[in-house]
Amino acid sequence: MSFLSPLRELDRTQRHTVLASFLGWTLDAFDYFLLTFVIVGISNEFKVSPSEVTYGLFLTLAARPIGALLFGRLADRFGRRPILMLDVVLFSAFELATAFSSSLTMLLVLRFLFGVAMGGEWGLGASLAMESVPPKARGLVSGLLQSGYPCGFFLGALANWLLIDHIGWRGLFVVGAAPALLVLYIRRSVPESPVWEASRAEHGKRSLVESMRGHWKLAIYMTLLMAAFNMFSHGSQDLYHTFEEKSLHLPTGSGAAFMLVAMLNLGAMVGGLSFGAWSERIGRRRAMVIAALLAIPVIPLWVHGGSLLLLAIGAFLIQVMVQGAWGVVPTHLNELSPDAVRGTLPGFAYQIGNLLAAYTGNAQLLIAQWHGGDLAFAMGLWIAVVAVILALLAGFGPEAKGVGFGARRDAPPA
Repeated sequence: MSFLSPLRELDRTQRHTVLASFLGWTLDAFDYFLLTFVIVGISNEFKVSPSEVTYGLFLTLAARPIGALLFGRLADRFGRRPILMLDVVLFSAFELATAFSSSLTMLLVLRFLFGVAMGGEWGLGASLAMESVPPKARGLVSGLLQSGYPCGFFLGALANWLLIDHIGWRGLFVVGAAPALLVLYIRRSVPESPVWEASRAEHGKRSLVESMRGHWKLAIYMTLLMAAFNMFSHGSQDLYHTFEEKSLHLPTGSGAAFMLVAMLNLGAMVGGLSFGAWSERIGRRRAMVIAALLAIPVIPLWVHGGSLLLLAIGAFLIQVMVQGAWGVVPTHLNELSPDAVRGTLPGFAYQIGNLLAAYTGNAQLLIAQWHGGDLAFAMGLWIAVVAVILALLAGFGPEAKGVGFGARRDAPPA
């Protein structure tokens, strides 16, 4: 396929870097979503309500901005590669430790610490990849990196489906420690970012405040944009299992429920790759706006499809659009960011935006309650409104497609 040609033009080292960054985000998401599948099992063992266990998800999300700032700043000072390896080891270690939780309190503390490590991975992997590939490959690589999240979601669902009856919830978290092996691959095959290496002598000489001087408006804009993006994705994903059970009356472990989730994630991967690559031709802003607005006509099929087939098509298409818009995000944020804070700013804006969007699921449940318990109405209304807000923020915001990095910051695209 012609749109994959930028990947074929990468040299071996660049391919290793892209693959490592993709796997990092995939395995990070895999570890995160494991908890969502075992909430009931944990609540039964610790004799607490499922809502108390679900607090672990909130703590993970709340901790992510801390990790983005901490690991991002370390990456700007000491390099993307070593801090990425440290980050992968830490989130894998906290995942493994979760398997040995002796109480709910211990589990919640470990999920908070996992969230700190998880918050660092996206920004580190994205900056390392974007600074290592040619400008013309950034769009496709961006979509590929962002597709790691739904890929991790799918792998988590698959692991739960195949293993939970054999190894229990604790065994799943032991399996979740496997990402630590990625460090061996990074150490052997992935070099440091050439952009960071080229200006290595300058790193650490200026504080974060000094490095951000003149860029605070950009940081606020990026944070608001990422809040809208996270409301878009969480609004289409977080309550989908509940929608299956309450509105579609599908048992949570049924093949039909798993098939719909699989279609969601397949659509997400297709959308991320397609719109990410397309953004090289039509621009970052235009690709995000088109994807966001095309989600609106898909809403009736997504939540009101009259058959399992139509619902599956709707699930696929909604995520083509949602993750299609998301597929542009890694390259867009990295191109907008100043060189001195590229390890910090994209990830921190992403995670603060994610924190601002953390109430999405609760807000949808409130809307459903006001509308007679109609969750389909609440989810559809939320996505329609957020899609318009996102299109406005993206469409009227800045763009730096193809900008040079490092010494070539103001150079034309190669």
